[in-house]
Amino acid sequence: MNNEQLELGIHGGKVPLNPAPRNRQVRANWWFTQMRNIVGRAMDWETAGQPRPEQIWIPGAHREVEV
Repeated sequence: MNNEQLELGIHGGKVPLNPAPRNRQVRANWWFTQMRNIVGRAMDWETAGQPRPEQIWIPGAHREVEV
């Protein structure tokens, strides 16, 4: 069983399982910078309006009065 973190490279690049701490920090900084840029470019969406009322049939709720 492998208890180490699995890291995958991009574009077929091979990444060692235990990279030097400095290289790992550089890659982490790059990744979080990319994520911050993506979040910074996100669009603001308008909220959806209220949906139309919908009439549904509830099984077993229909009762007839017998006289």
